[in-house]
Amino acid sequence: MINRHLRVVLAEDSVILRDGMVELLGARGCEVVATAGTAPELLAEVAEHRPDVAVVDIRMPPTHTDEGIRAAVEIRARTAEVGILVFSQHVETAWATRLLADGAAGIGYLLKERVARTSEFVDALHRVADGGTVLDPEVVTHLMRGGQRRRVVDTLTPRERDVLELMAQGHSNRSIAALLVVSERAVEKHVAAVFTKFGLRATDTDNRRVKAVLNYLAETKG
Repeated sequence: MINRHLRVVLAEDSVILRDGMVELLGARGCEVVATAGTAPELLAEVAEHRPDVAVVDIRMPPTHTDEGIRAAVEIRARTAEVGILVFSQHVETAWATRLLADGAAGIGYLLKERVARTSEFVDALHRVADGGTVLDPEVVTHLMRGGQRRRVVDTLTPRERDVLELMAQGHSNRSIAALLVVSERAVEKHVAAVFTKFGLRATDTDNRRVKAVLNYLAETKG
């Protein structure tokens, strides 16, 4: 999977950072098919090139507020097959919630200062391109705690909440067990409890792990 050739559109208003990222990604086997310095340019380049992944900064010209992530939401609505990796210094809770509202598959949100190695970033690109979800733990914390109406989540035990946050980051039960230093069976019980409290019944098609996170975000969205 890691060796898959990825086509990337890169949105970053800092020319120096943008050029550096193009060089780094190229050295890692990714093809940056276009770059953009503004949100309208990003939308145009994605529409033209239909990349595997669009890398998006949140704050872009002209107002440097939320143009980038607003464009990401629009890309998601227009071309759902294009993966979105938000790469920013900031956590924008309201727009991030909207970006995730229709499903977390193919969505990533990483904070620039917390990515220690280029390999981590490239791995995240591949995971997003393959339909996975990559959320920085700090982003998850903001999303989980940002609302004022924490109804179901307030019923979770501290351990169930820990498990839910790790689920939101894309970890498997085995990975969660290793991180929390508990048995995989214990994690399964916590996950089942989370599903029960959110009223998520087993079906053949629903991804309850994603829905457990998204239901909470929808609950606190307003």
